[in-house]
Amino acid sequence: MHPRAVSLLQQLNLAPHPEGGWFREAFRSAWTVRPDDRRTQRSALTTIFYLLAGGGFSRWHRVASDEVWHFYEGDPLEIFWLEDDGTRWMQTTLGPVGEGSLPVHVIPAHRWQACRTTGAYTLVGCTVAPGFDFQDFEMLADSPRDAELACRHFPTIAEML
Repeated sequence: MHPRAVSLLQQLNLAPHPEGGWFREAFRSAWTVRPDDRRTQRSALTTIFYLLAGGGFSRWHRVASDEVWHFYEGDPLEIFWLEDDGTRWMQTTLGPVGEGSLPVHVIPAHRWQACRTTGAYTLVGCTVAPGFDFQDFEMLADSPRDAELACRHFPTIAEML
């Protein structure tokens, strides 16, 4: 693992994330909101630090709220997502401004998404509103019908299940 990634793991006190990589919640709003869907009250906003080391990726998952990705340091991050109808695979690069990348990207609620670092390590932040709750989190591998459909349309995504 890159020495800077090791340092960030220690300095930020990051723990393994179920989707891959390491994370730590940095903020959870004391304010609460009630989403328009059937979910119970949630914090208005949450944000985490998220680190991927060389060769690491975030497995395909989805969240029931909008998720804003912020680039902090390291190598650019490739973010992939499936459009709502599951027939279009989208990709963007999160990184410093320029050469095809931007430092912020939004994944709308309920979209299957995954990401991978393009180099030795990537440190990003993820802000979720209404705030993140593991009740609102699903892994694509746990949804066989959706996983089969996604892999049929996009065979290259299977490596990140």
